[in-house]
Amino acid sequence: MIPLVTAALLVLGAFFSLAAAIGLLRFPDALSRLHAATKPQILGLILVVIAIALSVGSWQALLLLIPVVVLQMLTAPIAAHMVGRAGYRTGTFDAETLVDDALAPDLAAAQRAFREPAPELGGRRMPSGDDQAQSRRDDEGRGAL
Repeated sequence: MIPLVTAALLVLGAFFSLAAAIGLLRFPDALSRLHAATKPQILGLILVVIAIALSVGSWQALLLLIPVVVLQMLTAPIAAHMVGRAGYRTGTFDAETLVDDALAPDLAAAQRAFREPAPELGGRRMPSGDDQAQSRRDDEGRGAL
């Protein structure tokens, strides 16, 4: 019975990892790709780790695999958050799909408070709406995903 459960968990984990990869390729903007990059990928990893632990059949293997899952669960959301902020600041997102734009007022206030461009933006100001539209047109012209 354990080999069947292991095989089912491996197939299910591979399916979730494949769904994450397809989502990364097919979703239209950076913010929607973040969901595909983190949620199903971590669930797929957990299922594969459980399958490995079941196939080996020892607690020592499970204890070796738990840090893999924990580190992935700690680093994936942080990386997604940083990529999301970078995507927002460069304008590579669809503004019409945002439900709540909580970052815009803070960035606008920061730009009003500082006369010089923000160092975290690489010494430049936030792109305007026209700059963001041009960036999207450039991405489409290059065949970006």
